[in-house]
Amino acid sequence: MSHMWSARLGGDGATVMEHRGGSSGEDDDDDDEMVDIGGVTLDFSSTDDVPPLSSGGYEGYGSGGGRAVNGVGKPADLLEDPVPGVGTYEDFNTIDWVREKSKDRDRHREISNKSKESVSALLLSVSDAFSGWLLMLLVGLMSGAVAGGIDIAAHWLTDMKGGVCLAGFWFNHEHCCWTSNQTTFQERDRCPQWQSWAQLITGTAEGAFAYTVNYMMYMFWALLFAFLAVTLVRAFAPYACGSGIPEIKTILSGFIIRGYLGKWTLIIKTVTLVLAVSSGLSLGKEGPLVHVACCCANILCHLFTKYRKNEAKRREVLSAAAAVGVSVAFGAPIGGVLFSLEEVSYYFPLKTLWRSFFAALVAAFTLRSINPFGNSRLVLFYVEFHSPWHLVELAPFVLLGIFGGLWGALFIKANIAWCRRRKSTRLGHYPVMEVLLVAALTALLAFPNGYTRMSGAELISELFNDCSLLDSSQLCGYKQVPSGLFIPSMAVGAIAGRLLGVGMEQLAYYNRDWLLFRGWCSPGTDCITPGLYAMVGAAACLARLYACGSLLTWSFLSTGGVTRMTVSLVVIMFELTGGLEYIVPLMAATMTSKWVADAFGREGIYEAHIRLNGYPFLEPKEDFEHSSLAEDVMRPRRADPALAVLTQDGMTLGQVEALVESTRFSGFPVVVSQQSQRLVGFVLRRDLLISIDNARQRQEGVVSASRVLFSQHAPTQAPEAPPDLRLRGILDLSPFTVTDHTPMDITVDIFRKLGLRQCLVTHNGKLLGIITKKDILKHMAQIANRDPDSILFN
Repeated sequence: MSHMWSARLGGDGATVMEHRGGSSGEDDDDDDEMVDIGGVTLDFSSTDDVPPLSSGGYEGYGSGGGRAVNGVGKPADLLEDPVPGVGTYEDFNTIDWVREKSKDRDRHREISNKSKESVSALLLSVSDAFSGWLLMLLVGLMSGAVAGGIDIAAHWLTDMKGGVCLAGFWFNHEHCCWTSNQTTFQERDRCPQWQSWAQLITGTAEGAFAYTVNYMMYMFWALLFAFLAVTLVRAFAPYACGSGIPEIKTILSGFIIRGYLGKWTLIIKTVTLVLAVSSGLSLGKEGPLVHVACCCANILCHLFTKYRKNEAKRREVLSAAAAVGVSVAFGAPIGGVLFSLEEVSYYFPLKTLWRSFFAALVAAFTLRSINPFGNSRLVLFYVEFHSPWHLVELAPFVLLGIFGGLWGALFIKANIAWCRRRKSTRLGHYPVMEVLLVAALTALLAFPNGYTRMSGAELISELFNDCSLLDSSQLCGYKQVPSGLFIPSMAVGAIAGRLLGVGMEQLAYYNRDWLLFRGWCSPGTDCITPGLYAMVGAAACLARLYACGSLLTWSFLSTGGVTRMTVSLVVIMFELTGGLEYIVPLMAATMTSKWVADAFGREGIYEAHIRLNGYPFLEPKEDFEHSSLAEDVMRPRRADPALAVLTQDGMTLGQVEALVESTRFSGFPVVVSQQSQRLVGFVLRRDLLISIDNARQRQEGVVSASRVLFSQHAPTQAPEAPPDLRLRGILDLSPFTVTDHTPMDITVDIFRKLGLRQCLVTHNGKLLGIITKKDILKHMAQIANRDPDSILFN
């Protein structure tokens, strides 16, 4: 049996050289296996709730429409109609950014040329230019409305665990008591319209039995909400698990996960997000709102042809949607745009910046119009501090940054270790039982303390409190610091900041004569604001959700120390406080947190989970410092058998089909001949199979003996020979190439900045091998002493 190397496009469509013993060999890197994503085992061959892109690309464009990928003119003898399916992508593939942008330029050029011919064509050109802004408007409106509904429903169900409103069961506690005349400043929760479960069942709100009834009902509702959430996710939309931000980052880099942003994912994510937050688990809805907004954007893209049929254009919309998600989560439109730019987006042109800002603004306005919290604010924990900070306080602010960095580094290592253990053991095989156990334990420990019983947003709001004269929070008493501050299950950074702030306040209050406080801490004034420390601590270590397994695995996402965000985080916190006064403390804490965390590893939580799941993501922030060359990474190696290729005019249809059918590879280089190995182009397996199948059905006389031609001019043949099959139109005539002596740091930069899936390696124009994104990721993993086989996709 002869051995060969064949070009294979794995998970992202990039070719990988696989050594095979004969045509029937098995592929060890088959991407159609069962893989665990976010703790849910998924079959990649299954159908999804969002169909692939419409067949054939644009009418008159794309590879199969009589036009080569990179703008080469129409070949002499192709079918007049576009071949359905050519130019589209299979699931778990990476898009060809260059081809997609080329298609969009061709489309735009034709529309511009036709706009001069008639009034209708001019109107079509205007509508095409305006469609992007219209789509952004719809994304902002839809995302803002969904976020408002989530906030209202989560608040209602959270309060339902404690009781019900007699005036209407659909009212939460606060809305129920708005019209009560018995509510006082000190007893905000006192109103006859709101009845606890003990009052409804036993008729009394006092005593041990009433306390037990309330305890049991609290646990009952918590377990019910958690059970419904995890069951709905497992039954209808497994992709709705987790926060979704690592997958969003991977999708924005060009990877295709069909169904991840589909309608069922949106519906189930919205419903179960409300249930999960209401169950009392230590998690938040802010991260998942990015996933929700991207689902809204992806669904709305199908209303516009240029976004429905072009994956690169669609990702511009998804980048804007990520900004919208943060905008409605924190009420921070500018911070949302910077979050998308700094943290999740792979390709972010200037027009996307403006459209992201517009969409985030519309979403924030929509949420403000809904007013889900009844306080005319976009978030529950909006604060306004009035006391200035002093230069001496920079020292404790830096200490909070150090704490956040240490916590973030520890959290990443612990979180990844736990998630890896769940993937490799039977621990992750029972997610429903896992969620119920966590929910039961959380409810059991949370109910006795009023602060742990709060939702995360309510607790952060309390911790941010500036203790003015109009505040009745128990946190403002000097002598009664509540035990809730010592429960490290919620708002870690805000709790640590509040504790440090109270300590500094006490120190200044009782030692005004110290040189340190003399001159700015006069009697009768508030020298230090503990709420400001809580806010700075939250910036360094903000309590957030990141699910690593089933629907709900609880943990904290320390923003500065874990995600390593800096600029966007400071702006988000600035928009929350509504003033420029505290930017310097926030910057000091955030940068210190990042520096400390970077000392233990430069990888943030999102990148760590991307690597854990084996996604083909080249991190733009990671430097490649090794001195290897392209020939050291390419396949095949020098001692390996030669690369199996297609020739431009020397193979019959039967030979081509035999090569394709005997392998599961996804692409082949095309050369002049087997002897010369001079590179002509590159053809995708998907396009090749679709074109062959279409020709057998629609072109008369095509048989296995027909010649397959990729050349522009067909060689002569005998009169009785069957007709040729000309496939030059599906051939990429300008594949990206590097020489064998190109440094790998340059090659890696080319892959990152152009979004390549594969790059051919040549020597004096002769094809030597190929480098794929997966090859680069494996090479970088080997350099970093990581397991290269952890890269599951291309």
